[in-house]
Formats: sequence, structure tokens, C-alpha cells
Amino acid sequence: MQKQMSPEQKLHYMTQTPLPRLIFSLAVPTIISMLITALYNLADTFFVGLIGDASATGAIGVVFPLMNIMQAVAFMFGHGSGNYISRALGAGRTEDAEKMASTGFFSSLAAGLLMMLTGLFFSSPIARLLGATDTILPFARQYILLLMPGVPFLIGSFVVNNQLRFQGSAFYGMIGMTCGTILNVLLDPLFIFGLNMGVTGAALATSIGQFVSFVMLLVMSRKGGNIRIQLKNFSPKLSRFAEIFRGGVPSLARQGLASISAICLNLAAGPFLDAAIAAMSNVTRVMQICNSAIIGFGQGFQPVCGFNYGAKKYSRVKQAFWFSVKVCTAVLIVTALVVLPLAPQIMQLLIKDSPDVWAIGEPALRYQCIVLPLAAFVIMANMLLQTIGMAGRATLLATARQGLFLIPMVFILPRLLGLMGLQLSQPVSDLMSFALAVPIVLFSLKNFPEDA
Repeated sequence: MQKQMSPEQKLHYMTQTPLPRLIFSLAVPTIISMLITALYNLADTFFVGLIGDASATGAIGVVFPLMNIMQAVAFMFGHGSGNYISRALGAGRTEDAEKMASTGFFSSLAAGLLMMLTGLFFSSPIARLLGATDTILPFARQYILLLMPGVPFLIGSFVVNNQLRFQGSAFYGMIGMTCGTILNVLLDPLFIFGLNMGVTGAALATSIGQFVSFVMLLVMSRKGGNIRIQLKNFSPKLSRFAEIFRGGVPSLARQGLASISAICLNLAAGPFLDAAIAAMSNVTRVMQICNSAIIGFGQGFQPVCGFNYGAKKYSRVKQAFWFSVKVCTAVLIVTALVVLPLAPQIMQLLIKDSPDVWAIGEPALRYQCIVLPLAAFVIMANMLLQTIGMAGRATLLATARQGLFLIPMVFILPRLLGLMGLQLSQPVSDLMSFALAVPIVLFSLKNFPEDA
């Protein structure tokens, strides 16, 4: 349990504690939160996969980009307000941080409500736009209709969770996210099989889990000396929205383009039938789990980066960055060595009695493992630039993998190499993103100012 600290004590803790101990103390709860989020996203895939219907599993894959869009909006408000909050607290501007927290939260709820209404009224066109085939469409539409009521709660949950971790209170965010995910995992088999609801049951379980996480995170935000979200602090000024967009646009671009690239991947997989859509979706989910721990570690680094940058301790920011890169690269090397030989078993775990899906997914997963360690540098680079307010460079890196490289690759490589081109599109994009990130980050670090 985290100790309650005054703003002055928290500033001293974030800027004076030895970096390895500080980053690990903040990273462990965020790693757990990210693994929980990845499990959240995988739970429906796993339980629907037990039905053994490629079209039903494909529907989960088709709706996955929609989930990414929701998370993109949530991360924009959560990261945008959170980045600002950490820098404001580092500079001793507590009242300013309080107003930003409430503004980011209530604005995100309004965006979530708008998205919910859009999804309810246009479920079929949305499913088609996401890449649903004629056989997948009925399942996808059912899933979307039951998922939509939980959208405002999903977005609000991610915003509060991110604001907590940027305050150095990731433990409380972890508790809130865990409650909803555990409930989702428990309700999935009950609704899908016990009540014979199929795909509809999976969506209902997800919506209920999102609501529970939302309530628990609001409770957690009132503990540990954290900023309390209050309507009286809602301050919808243009300057505040400008700061939210400046700190959040890289996340919006990254997650938004992840949605677009996933849609493109579904469309490119369409000619290879539903099995290809299901296989590539499952590979994406597995990679999301592999990267989730690294993203969690990076989210432990971000408040350290924000507080120390705000306090003008620039050399400490550099030390924290390189320490995080080394640790995360080592973790991903080990992860790749574990996943690589287990690719057949992993694919078979996610959908039963589907040899066509297995045959496409196994090599795709292996190709991804080969370049997996490179993701550590790219992820940490993006988090560094975003947290210190270099929005242009952060946005470029955020859009590189999913937008600049992956979207063209999913259409070019299958034309040249057929199914293998589809399987190689993501690892090739990872390699190209790494090549872009290295010079941008080295140049940025070289031009850091001296400590105050």
C-alpha cells in the first residue's frame, strides 16, 4: 500500500529517490495494470474461441479496432492531462494540476457518451467499415450493440488510471483495473456458455467489467493524497484543452492508427477468408500481451520523467530513460525466446479445432518474435518525448509503426508475397519504426539543457 504524501513529500520522493528503486516501485503496479488490460482484451477472444467458430472469433478481431479507437480517445485525455499534471506537480503548481485532472476527466466522459450513441445507431455500418465479412457481420453487430453502453465507463476508467500513475500512485490504479477485469473473466464463461449467449455474452461481460472498474477507480482516486476529481474544478478553457491535446495527441495518433491499421489488416486478410482474419487478430492480441509489460514499465518511467523534467533535473531524466531501455530490452529478448517455440500451442489455445487458423497464425507469431526486442527502444522513446512535451517528435514516432509503415505494408507485401506478405507486414513495420526512432531520440537527448 502506498503511503499518503503531501505534494512536497511526493516531489522530494520523485526527484531524490535512487532511480532503479523508484522506477521499479512505480513500474510494478503499472505492469500489472497493463497485463490486466491485455487480459481484458484477450478474455473475450479466448472464451469465444472455445466455441470453435472462426466467424465468431473473427468478429472479436473485427471489433478489436473499435476498442482501440475508444482507448485512443481515453489515452488522449488521460495522457494529455496526466503529462501536464506530473509536470505541474513537479513545479509545485498543485491547484493547476487539480483543475487539469477534473477538466480531462469530465471532457472524456462527454466524448464517451457521444461514441456510445454513435455505436448504438450505426452498428451495422461500423461493423462493415471494420472489415466484417457477410459471415462475420451478425456476430460483430451483436457484440457492438452490447459493448456500447460500457464505452463512457471504459474511457473514464482509462483517464483516471492514467492520472493516478502520473501522480506516482499507480498502485491505486492497479486495484481499480483489477476488479473490473477479474469480474469480466468470471462473467465470460457464465454468459457465453452458462446462459448460452455466445458473442453477446462476451460483450455484456466486458461492459459490466468496465463499469465496475470505473467505480473502483473513482474510489481509489480519493486515497493516498491524490488529486480529487471534482466538478467545481472543471475548467474548460482553451489553454487547458491545448495542453491536453499537446500531451495526448501522440497517444491518440498511436492508438487511432492502430485501429486503422487493424482495419486494413482485416481487409487485407479478407481474400484469405475468415481463418486469416481470426489468425492475424490472435497474433495481434498475443503481441499486445508481450508488449504490455514493457508499456507498463514505461508508464512507471513516465511520472519519474515528468516530475524531474518539471524540476529541471535533466540528467536524471536521461539516466532514467537509458535504465528503462536496458531493462525492457532484456525482458523482451527473454519473452521472444519463450514464445518462439511455443507458437503452435499458443495458437491452439486461442481457438480450438481450427487448423486453418493455426497454420496462418503460427508463422506470423514467429516472425513477430524475431523483431520483438526492438520494441523496447521504440516504446520508451515515444514515452520520453511525449512526457517532456515534444509533441511533434512524439507524434511522428507514435504514427510511424501503425501509420507510416504498417498501413502501406499490409497492402504492398501481400501483393508481392501472398499470405507470407500478410504475415510479414507487422514485423517489417516494427523494424522500420526502430530505424526511425534511433536518430530522433539520440538527437533529442543530445540537445537537452543542463540541470538547473
